[in-house]
Amino acid sequence: MASITNPGQGINVETNMITKSSGDFRWEGVDVKPYKEDGTLFKGVSRQTLFAGGVGMGVEFRYFEIEPGGHSTLERHEHEHAVIISRGSGAVFVSDSVHPLELKDFIHVPPMTWHQFIAGPDEPLGFYCVVKIERDRPQRPSDEEFSSLVALSPEVANFLKR
Repeated sequence: MASITNPGQGINVETNMITKSSGDFRWEGVDVKPYKEDGTLFKGVSRQTLFAGGVGMGVEFRYFEIEPGGHSTLERHEHEHAVIISRGSGAVFVSDSVHPLELKDFIHVPPMTWHQFIAGPDEPLGFYCVVKIERDRPQRPSDEEFSSLVALSPEVANFLKR
């Protein structure tokens, strides 16, 4: 653990400069936590925060894993995401359509864009996600918004989980 001070801002941050893998998409000293505190709107998702800021970067680097057949929350927010698939396969709903996902695919989720990740049936879907540290809370669709989303196409209607 190192203590780093940003002289221009007087911020003192303690950080691991290197976090070693302990195998199978786990890291030494990094807790595997539930995806969210409210566990009713997703299925089988865990979260690990690998990097929580540092001096001047202003981003979190996280690893999420969705169990086979599981899904993240259908949501949108004012902050954007940058995501890279690192394990398994699945699909994502972004904006107005469903897209298959494979290893090394990159997904950009723009601000205020509806999105939801779903793992395939046979293996976990793992991905790295970068977001701003200071960010807004997710918004869930109202009944009217959900009805508008499922009306986009039969594929979207069959995909989205609530």
